[in-house]
Amino acid sequence: MTPDLFGEIDPPQRLLMGPGPVNAHPRVLRAMSADLLGQFDPEMTGYMNQVMALYRPVFGTDNHWTFLIDGTARAAIEASLVSLLAPGDRLLVIDFGRFGLLLQEIGDRIGAQVERLSAPWGQTVPLDAIADAIARTAPMVVACVHGDTSTTMAQPLDGVGELARAAGAYLYVDATATIGGMEVATDRWGADVVTGGLQKCLGGPSGSAPITVSPRAAERILGRRHVEKGLRRDDLRDAGGVRIGTNYFDLAMVMDYWSEKRLNHHTEATTMLYGARECARVALGEGLPARFARHAAAGRAVVAGARALGLEVFGDDRFRMTNVTGLLIPPGVDGERVRARMREEFEIEIGTAFGPLQGKVWRIGAMGYNAMKHKVLLTLAALEAVLRAEGLTLPAGAGVDAALESYAA
Repeated sequence: MTPDLFGEIDPPQRLLMGPGPVNAHPRVLRAMSADLLGQFDPEMTGYMNQVMALYRPVFGTDNHWTFLIDGTARAAIEASLVSLLAPGDRLLVIDFGRFGLLLQEIGDRIGAQVERLSAPWGQTVPLDAIADAIARTAPMVVACVHGDTSTTMAQPLDGVGELARAAGAYLYVDATATIGGMEVATDRWGADVVTGGLQKCLGGPSGSAPITVSPRAAERILGRRHVEKGLRRDDLRDAGGVRIGTNYFDLAMVMDYWSEKRLNHHTEATTMLYGARECARVALGEGLPARFARHAAAGRAVVAGARALGLEVFGDDRFRMTNVTGLLIPPGVDGERVRARMREEFEIEIGTAFGPLQGKVWRIGAMGYNAMKHKVLLTLAALEAVLRAEGLTLPAGAGVDAALESYAA
């Protein structure tokens, strides 16, 4: 096929009500259409400094080192772990879903000694079990996902940082799926590195990953600083620690780039920085408590509507993420056919599941720009219509009615 046969990109106006990505906020898309600047233009470095300031309250931190990793949320996860851990260091992973297993995989690839503390999918890990595991394994790093969209569970993190610090360990938290929608309390948790993504509750596109690093973690990371050969000068010295085993994901080098030195590492993804900046402005302009309440209200409405239709909600209600809900697929129903009809007949996308939940669970996300009453009601109405068309007997209109009652309560 020759290029002249390709048309202009014109995607359908689809409502993305899965576990992410979600529809980007129009303000974010507008910001991303602004003209490019040179990476060391004073206007550009000024925007970089603004991004650092904007994301501190979003992360719930006073950390100076709060910036962006150019790449998807996984880029920030990998950069964090490879910059904290050297081969042979011990990593304790608190695992309750697919993305906990991802932390283990990254640790294995780094060459860390990985220990895993797991809970069944649909549950979380109790604090006393975490304390016992830290005492037993003596890790260098404790790593945990805050909200794992694969299971729709949110791990309580108060007290975990204190346990890690008392053992001389660093706490890493992956908050990709919760930042901007549930409280991320970096300083209160005592977390040393926390990373996020734009494509879920922050209402932006995937491609830039916010990160915050505590002074304590920054000391360890910068203690492994290695100056790239082509940038060496008499006034720049290696720090002497074990060199971080990657160039692009070397946080010491990235931090030098975001510092007053502006020591070149990569060319900042200008358009993504504009988008990330606007994501934070939208969130802070709404007010974080109001934003968290909006996500919680949307999540409660999805749960109420699903249960009114006779659908079973997956997982422990006590630890459910506010922004993603898992629904067990009724016996005899073709889950993928339902998803296809939702998409083709209503232009609404809901999510499938991974691993042991594949083919057993749908995931509905109400987050960011889509955590809105009318979008929740449209999704529940469409799901009911498709299930009835597939032969399921349901109480007509019960899902929407229950969601409305939930919003009114």
